[in-house]
Amino acid sequence: MALLALLLGGSAALAQGPGGHGGGSMGGGRPPMGNGGGFGGGFPDRRNSPPPYSGGMPGTVSTMHGGLQVGPPGRWWDDKKFAESIGIQKEQRARMDAIMDANRGTLATLYRSLRKEEDALGPLVSAEQPDESRILAQIDRVAQARAELEKANARMLLGIRRELTLDQWHKLETHRDQQPPIE
Repeated sequence: MALLALLLGGSAALAQGPGGHGGGSMGGGRPPMGNGGGFGGGFPDRRNSPPPYSGGMPGTVSTMHGGLQVGPPGRWWDDKKFAESIGIQKEQRARMDAIMDANRGTLATLYRSLRKEEDALGPLVSAEQPDESRILAQIDRVAQARAELEKANARMLLGIRRELTLDQWHKLETHRDQQPPIE
């Protein structure tokens, strides 16, 4: 049972991205640690954390470990100094904003769906007599919801990437290679 709790807690943590808006990632900030979610001590309690795809929707880091990344965390094209260093034009910035806006609703809906499936898993794991078949079926639903969210996020990020010239893309890759990894 402890192994199951560890696995479930680890999968919930993968849905979290490091950082937050304005220099963060799609994860909406590091969640506070606590006993929330029904997974036991030490696992993230995201009940009061903002959804990663709402509001300003930073949006350049996938929630997958080693996932698709277009640039540094956050809406980097809104950072005038950085955008100029990459050579981003005003028209490109407007198109990237439009891509973000066009995907905001879908990403928010998919995020809520993921949270709903994750929330449904907690009571199953915490039950006095856990039902393995129900738990495993719910894990499948969580995994499917996470996969749908990741695919939608990847589509958006690829749309943003298509707005970049090859030279701009290489500059972004160089910048990313110079940054310390986000833990």
